[in-house]
Amino acid sequence: MGLTHVTVSLSNLRADGPAYENEFLVDTGAIDCLAPSKALLAAGIAVEGKDVYELANGEIVEYPYGFARVAFMGSETVTQVIFGPEDCEPILGVVALENTGTGVDPNTCTLKKMSAKPLK
Repeated sequence: MGLTHVTVSLSNLRADGPAYENEFLVDTGAIDCLAPSKALLAAGIAVEGKDVYELANGEIVEYPYGFARVAFMGSETVTQVIFGPEDCEPILGVVALENTGTGVDPNTCTLKKMSAKPLK
């Protein structure tokens, strides 16, 4: 499967300040979203705690996290976002995808809106 990117906007929970907007890598193996710390702080997103994460290379790291409004493809949700290193590639995690009823078509590597979110 190839790489999928989408334009994402992250803002604070009140949505009363400038948002951080960028191309994010869609990563169905990542639970949470990740973006550069300075960009999240500039968008008014507050650090709420720290957690331990496993990177794709197997390295274990501790990063701060907060909560943000996440908007892409005409949908919006609130989810946990990791305050990553300044040189990190922004990641859109699977929780934001599922919360908005969005899936990844493995054949075309494109995002698709589900006709309905499953409740079963």
